[in-house]
Amino acid sequence: MTFAAHRARKRFGQHWLMDGAVLDRIVAAAELEAGEVVLEIGPGRGALSERLLASPAARVAAIELDRDLVAGLQQRFGADQRFQLLEGDALAVPLPEAHKVVANIPYNITGPLLERLVGRLDQPVTPPYRRLVLLLQQEVGERIRCRPGSSAYSALSVRMQLLGECRSVCAVPPRCFQPPPKVHSEVIVIDPHPPQQRPEPALARATEQLLRRCFAARRKMLRNSLAGLAAPPQLDAVAESAGVSLQQRPQELAPAAWLALAAGLNRPS
Repeated sequence: MTFAAHRARKRFGQHWLMDGAVLDRIVAAAELEAGEVVLEIGPGRGALSERLLASPAARVAAIELDRDLVAGLQQRFGADQRFQLLEGDALAVPLPEAHKVVANIPYNITGPLLERLVGRLDQPVTPPYRRLVLLLQQEVGERIRCRPGSSAYSALSVRMQLLGECRSVCAVPPRCFQPPPKVHSEVIVIDPHPPQQRPEPALARATEQLLRRCFAARRKMLRNSLAGLAAPPQLDAVAESAGVSLQQRPQELAPAAWLALAAGLNRPS
């Protein structure tokens, strides 16, 4: 089957990014350097692959699930020794070693794929990638990068910002794709923190437990959400030490405040 005969498959979440300006911004955001290997997830018909191969990168390692697209990609790029193509599910196959990641993420697997590429707060990917440039649903991108006080700020915001620096590159409206998705999209950059800047495993686990507890009732004040974890006087002292008001709600606390709060609550008495 050729690319011309191939139709986007809904079960794979296929929407081809056709806008050349957006494709160029994705490659520019990756800041690929000579000697680097870039992992591309979901190359589709190869519009982004072509630009990645024109960059200084030493190699492009691509993973594609759709076997018909694999055949077309091999025909298009197979003669280029810098192009390595793996057929399979990016959630299941061993990922090729790479320095950076470029991915147009199928929206139905965003959460599991982020965990595979960045890791969990208590189990981050090691060693971390130097940079990830991800095209994903705008709603998810906003949740990842937004700041405390935003209505989109969530436990995901805290986790991702404790794992790396997150920023937006550009919004991508539906008209940039073929077929157009029903939602708006966004390109974001995640620069994972080096291991020495990550929370210690015990603190990371305590913070994760705290996030789940408090964001499960995000409308409640912290005093109510944290009740039972410590006696009221101790809870007041921990909050004061962490620079937190127990009158605040979860979406008002910066990532560093969550670490301080978790550390205080788990400090031996």
